[in-house]
Amino acid sequence: MFDNISGRYDFLDHFLSFSLDYRWRKKLVRELDKYHPEKVLDVATGTADLAIAIARACDYTNVIGIDLSEQMLLVGGKKIRKFRLDKQINLQPGDAEKLPFSDNEFDAVTVSFGVRNFEHLENGLLELKRVLKPGGPLLILEFSIPENPVFMTIYNAYFKNLVPFLGSIFAKNRYAYRYLQGSVNEFPFGENFAEILRYLNFKNVQFQTLSWGICTLYRGIK
Repeated sequence: MFDNISGRYDFLDHFLSFSLDYRWRKKLVRELDKYHPEKVLDVATGTADLAIAIARACDYTNVIGIDLSEQMLLVGGKKIRKFRLDKQINLQPGDAEKLPFSDNEFDAVTVSFGVRNFEHLENGLLELKRVLKPGGPLLILEFSIPENPVFMTIYNAYFKNLVPFLGSIFAKNRYAYRYLQGSVNEFPFGENFAEILRYLNFKNVQFQTLSWGICTLYRGIK
């Protein structure tokens, strides 16, 4: 599915979020910079937007980005070369639940809008924890559902009707953008997700809602 929409993914990502996704990634990068990580793993990196944002803001950091979609990685690779970040960012195909890395290898692990796509959520999170150094942060951006009833009604109507319609026009794939809404609705966002991180023994778990609850930034420490 992601291979099929890779060519229009970036355009629709920015367009459908009214470019708020840039702001959300900057928020994560500012939090990440507090830890001064030298080696970061970006899981479900897609077209490498977050990996690029990290490398541009933290020139002391090397980033490995992994994703199951090789077509998305091809698009990301072109962007990395455009920004001349080849020496800082390395993209490779990989499964979040079967990471090809050693225990305690990374100073930080990040995921932006990919955790809800894990086939087995807890297994994936434990794998991220395995490759993270003790004391290192796991930082996750993920969609959530606004709590304000009025805004939630508008938000649900937008996701249910307009997003699939625009996806069918620009990406020729209505299903992919219907899947987006379904995956967001099924994800245990907010305190529910924070409780899962605590159950898996992440420490100092915190989360912050962004843009009226459309998105949430989570942090847990190994």
